[in-house]
Amino acid sequence: MACFIACAAEAAITTIVTKIVEKKEKEQKDLQVSFDGEKVESAAKIPFSRKLKWLNRMLWGGSALLMFEHIWHGEVIPYFPFLTAAANPEDASQMLREMATVGVSMAVLVTLVWLGIVGITSLIEKRAVKEAKENAANEN
Repeated sequence: MACFIACAAEAAITTIVTKIVEKKEKEQKDLQVSFDGEKVESAAKIPFSRKLKWLNRMLWGGSALLMFEHIWHGEVIPYFPFLTAAANPEDASQMLREMATVGVSMAVLVTLVWLGIVGITSLIEKRAVKEAKENAANEN
């Protein structure tokens, strides 16, 4: 009934956190591998704020799709109380239970998928640095 609210709430929080992290990240950090003072390889590391934007897009997109689905089924209406379950106290308790179980579990699942993506990205970045070091060692 209103499970999209949990994802939207997490998306709002991560959007604020992203703005704070962006202000702290002044410039993009380059990974430079050098031996004997010579620059051998350079690669740009993906800033954490960009990775947080990936999570924001996943959460906002999922929330929008879920809200559209709930509008389609008549569970969200364009006038007060906006959620049809909020009009009846019995339905309201069921709605809150759904938000606490289904909504939170969906938000956690999306966050876990994002953590997997970030982990894979970190592995790729580490492998690139390792290969750059190996190439530099082979050239010398």
